[in-house]
Amino acid sequence: MPECLRDARPEIYRLRPSQIGERPLQDSRRKWNMKRDESTRRHFLKTTAATALAAAASRVVGGAAESRAETETERAEMVGQASPHELIWGYLVQLGFGSSSLREANSHLRFDQGLWNELLPKMVENGVNMVVIELGDGVKFESHPEIAVNGAWSVNHLRQELEKLRRLGLEPIPQLNFSAAHDAWLGPYSQCVSTDVYYRVCRDLIAEVLQIFDKPRLFHLGWDEEDIETQQALRYEYIVVRQFDLFWHDLYFLLENVERGGARPWVWADMIRRMDPKGYLEKMPTSVLQSNWYYDKGFNEEVISVKNYLDLEARGYDQVLTGSNYVHPQNFLDTVLFAREKIAPQRLFGFLQTSWRPTLPEYRDRHLEAIKEIGQAKARMAGPRVPRSGI
Repeated sequence: MPECLRDARPEIYRLRPSQIGERPLQDSRRKWNMKRDESTRRHFLKTTAATALAAAASRVVGGAAESRAETETERAEMVGQASPHELIWGYLVQLGFGSSSLREANSHLRFDQGLWNELLPKMVENGVNMVVIELGDGVKFESHPEIAVNGAWSVNHLRQELEKLRRLGLEPIPQLNFSAAHDAWLGPYSQCVSTDVYYRVCRDLIAEVLQIFDKPRLFHLGWDEEDIETQQALRYEYIVVRQFDLFWHDLYFLLENVERGGARPWVWADMIRRMDPKGYLEKMPTSVLQSNWYYDKGFNEEVISVKNYLDLEARGYDQVLTGSNYVHPQNFLDTVLFAREKIAPQRLFGFLQTSWRPTLPEYRDRHLEAIKEIGQAKARMAGPRVPRSGI
């Protein structure tokens, strides 16, 4: 048994899931619901037009819709208008990995510095303005060096790379994926979920990353695919799933630590289809930036993953839509054109592209193709309206 479980409060394992952390959850929810997201949103929009700030400040946190409910006609009129803020055109790279199968099979860093150096100018050429770095076990953190794989970047080296990105005009954003489906990067602490030791380690890592990234405006917390079906499909031997109030208690804990450091929390939004959608929309604060994802071709709105974009839009969430060439090469372009038609500009914060491949020479072409697709989609976004493919 991991040491953390010996030290954990035994009563947490005796209660029904709906009872776990009941009072802390109520306190967290009350705090999020009473507080407007004005301060976080001001930080996020500090470099954008004042009109965007005014529109954002009118929102209420806690899954509530706009202060003045939009009619379907009003929403339709807003869609397609020019965005009031500069859109995110991001590319996600994985320095470390969260999959338990990958961590078990690879005790060394799977990241090629030469390919990384080659990709950066290509990102600039194709209009990328943000790089999301999934850190995981790829950094030897000073607070918890024990979780790093062999060859992990030192904190000093990470800082040098962040400065390199900024000089190129690329905004670096951190990701630590705290989903129990993708937290093998935590090493032994991945078997300590929802214990006092786990909370301390999460708090330490978030605080250190915020410092290393010099108070980034966004912090991606991952939080995807935490369900039994996904972990079984990935053939995990050790499956962890938080449910009901415990799921939200732990998320609120992470959100609070990110916001305390001056960043806006950002999560994958696929849990909306892995749990009760109504519960997700009621309990997820609208101050949390949402990234739903759909990687196939054709955007049929009857497909649940596509419909989730519209569910989030209807409830007033800001979105960064995510695409990938993992399944289909034209997915990112179709994602962008879908968003231009369906998402109101004041809630469309941009797009995130990824190949979901390690940054290694054998995947060079996939990365270059994914980055090139950003430039093509960005040009189409600014051009005349042309019907999307595969519809």
